[in-house]
Amino acid sequence: MRMLRGMYGHTRKDKIENEDIRGKVGVAKIEGNMRENRFRWFGHVQRRPTDAPVRKCDYGTEVQGRRGRGRPRKTLEETLRKDLSTWI
Repeated sequence: MRMLRGMYGHTRKDKIENEDIRGKVGVAKIEGNMRENRFRWFGHVQRRPTDAPVRKCDYGTEVQGRRGRGRPRKTLEETLRKDLSTWI
């Protein structure tokens, strides 16, 4: 956003919202691009044969060893479910 603000000569002191600047420039939010890329990647992975290494690692595999500290990471399946619920 700093770069887009600089292109139009606005600073944070001007108190112009990010949505207004994105509308002027015609740039979409990063979240939408990431969602599209995840769906595209998921489609590529699903078309691979089931014995391909990328299919063996996608989800449902058990990891050996101790868990790390903190909250467990989101799986690809959880992320795609959330993306589908917000997209539809």
